[in-house]
Amino acid sequence: MDGIESYWIWLILGLALATLEMVVPGVYLIWLAMAALGIAVLAFVSAPPLALQIVAWLSLSLILAFSAKRWLRDRPVSSSDPLLNNRVGRLHGETALVTQAIESGSGRVKVGDSEWIARGADTAAGARVRIIGSNGAELLVEPVALLEGDSPPGGEG
Repeated sequence: MDGIESYWIWLILGLALATLEMVVPGVYLIWLAMAALGIAVLAFVSAPPLALQIVAWLSLSLILAFSAKRWLRDRPVSSSDPLLNNRVGRLHGETALVTQAIESGSGRVKVGDSEWIARGADTAAGARVRIIGSNGAELLVEPVALLEGDSPPGGEG
């Protein structure tokens, strides 16, 4: 090429792809960036023809991408908080207040500042229930046993 060596183009391409990897979600451009940086080193050391550099870049990109995919499949990344994006899953074990009596197995409960459709045993409004699971956006609940000295809702007892 006239004026600029091909390894500079590969170096710039590799750095641009690495920068895009930080901006764009996903883990794909980093493998293209690493391949471009590898070809920059190859072009600096031996200066093969441009067509060979492009074929080498495509081949190295595919090798790196598929190798990384296989390596990540065999060694999955474990999260310190697997329920981070599972709002319903985070509610399991929490207590909720029945806002609309659970009759014939269906009612509404309040958890925090949100109301949810609840399924479970018949329970009067104002009672406390424990969330034991979920079915889509519906919470599966069970009545919470009262502690000694506590009175049931409504003040009886």
